[in-house]
Amino acid sequence: MTTAETPAFVRLRVEMVLEITDPAALTGTALESIAADFTASGASADESAEERTHAEETVREDGAEALASLIDPFDLIGQVPGVQLAQASWSSETIDYDPDSEDWAAGEDEDEDGIYYEVEENATDGEEDGGNAER
Repeated sequence: MTTAETPAFVRLRVEMVLEITDPAALTGTALESIAADFTASGASADESAEERTHAEETVREDGAEALASLIDPFDLIGQVPGVQLAQASWSSETIDYDPDSEDWAAGEDEDEDGIYYEVEENATDGEEDGGNAER
C-alpha cells in the first residue's frame, strides 16, 4: 500500500477476555482511581460528591464496571508515534466463558477488515494453517 492509499483514520478493534482473579484488588484499585480522578477534576464539591458516590457504588457492585473504569484508550496509544486518538468507546460485561468450548473463538465476529489467524496445533517449524486466516 503506498502512502497515497494509506487511510487517514483506522478503526482498531480489540477483544479480550480477562479473568478477575482478585475482585477485592480490582475494586480497590478502581476506587483509588475514582478518588484521584475526582480530586483532580476541579468540579464543584456538591456535583463531585454525587458523581463520585455513584461511580463508587457502580464499581463495588460489578467487577466488569470496575475494570472498564480503569481502561483508558488514550493510555493504550499514548506512546505510539504518528497517531492521535480521534474517538474511542469501550464497554465490559461479565460473560460465561469456556475456553474449550467450540462455540467461542477469538475473532469470531470479525468483519472482512479484521484479521484472525488460527494456528494448527500440529504445525511444526513455524508452519501455520494459512487456510483459516481471514482478512
